[in-house]
Amino acid sequence: MAARRYDPDRRQRIIDAAIRVVGRSGIAGLSHRTVAAEADVPLGSTTYHFATLDDLLVAALCQASQGFAKVVRDHGGALADPHGDLAAELARLTGRWLNGDRAGAELEYELYLAALRRPALREVAAEWCEEVAELLARRTDPRTGRALVALLDGICLQVLLTGGEYDEEYAKEALARVIGASTGDPPGNG
Repeated sequence: MAARRYDPDRRQRIIDAAIRVVGRSGIAGLSHRTVAAEADVPLGSTTYHFATLDDLLVAALCQASQGFAKVVRDHGGALADPHGDLAAELARLTGRWLNGDRAGAELEYELYLAALRRPALREVAAEWCEEVAELLARRTDPRTGRALVALLDGICLQVLLTGGEYDEEYAKEALARVIGASTGDPPGNG
């Protein structure tokens, strides 16, 4: 019997490989076999670490969904400034994320939208929304934080689905309207 090879990074390599497969071929192209080939591991390794494809998709979504949330988290100081223009900062950060890593944004939304048909992914997708909403609620309130996430989702999906250019000025104006509606301020004072 051959000795087992110690490979502490194998699980992570499998997740990374799943993300690459979905990025290249979509969720329809994901199988234990395609991921094993991409990760250069035996097929049994993928099923050892992830009994089902949904388990693997949950791990991939957990990792991939950190894109926009990380941008917001990393720039929390600018977003927390009570005198700063929240709408302008959010519009800028959204553009930076969409224009900086379009493939990553597409992957994040593909996995996020997969939760529509795969209940196992819903909790992770909801956590992503809640995390970003909580970060934004620090500057607004919980309802407005959720509304801002919904608006940003809509803007991002339109850009990604149409292949259009992100319009930072439009996003800023729309965000200002939501922020202004929550505070009673006219748009542009958010």
